[in-house]
Amino acid sequence: MTDIDPTTPLGVIVTEHPALAGDLERLGLDYCCGGRRSLGDACAEQGLDVNSVVDDLSAGARHAPPEDWASMGPAQLVDHIEATHHAHLHAELPRIEALAAKVDSVHGDRHPELAFIRATFDELALELEPHLAREEQILFPMIRELAGAPDDLPAPSFHCGSLSNPIRVMLVDHDRAGELLDQLRGLTSGYVTPDDGCASYTALYEALAAIEADTHLHVHKENNVLFPAVLELDTRRREVAG
Repeated sequence: MTDIDPTTPLGVIVTEHPALAGDLERLGLDYCCGGRRSLGDACAEQGLDVNSVVDDLSAGARHAPPEDWASMGPAQLVDHIEATHHAHLHAELPRIEALAAKVDSVHGDRHPELAFIRATFDELALELEPHLAREEQILFPMIRELAGAPDDLPAPSFHCGSLSNPIRVMLVDHDRAGELLDQLRGLTSGYVTPDDGCASYTALYEALAAIEADTHLHVHKENNVLFPAVLELDTRRREVAG
């Protein structure tokens, strides 16, 4: 038996069965920013047969091993996110920017969409780089401080008041990144390399697809796992202090 059914939110599916993230990606089901939608509603929006989707996901869930991050506390989870997803973006963003410029310079005459792909990715990088800095330098240290504070002492006080304030900013950033990733998927026709594309062209599209998948999982971990846990902890500590 499995707990996946049409009423299960997409975010819950990926939290409980992380290996199914790729299946949802291939089906076009947004489990990160759209993680609160039920599987049934998301399938209806995409014109998918929900019963077939449930059967396929259930079969995958039976063989999918759990991952450690789903049961991590807030402090451990921010360490994991930085070491995994932030490190990946810090390495890949400049590499892909250079690769996109190279491919555009060689193939741009025959594929004018490459100029738009390059500009859209540059905008994505400009969104993500300060976002990562705000998390690493401001939000994540506050989360570690909150999670590490002794229960018998007053909750830490922050310049922003409740952590709901910086989290709200992060959620807006996530939505914008999701929009830009959607644009890249459309501009690249689902990351399908043209017949006349060279090895660098293929490498670019593969890198863009990998960034999309990694960022979706990254955002899911924050939107649907980390942030709710932090807000619950923040509220509980404030109630105790009050």
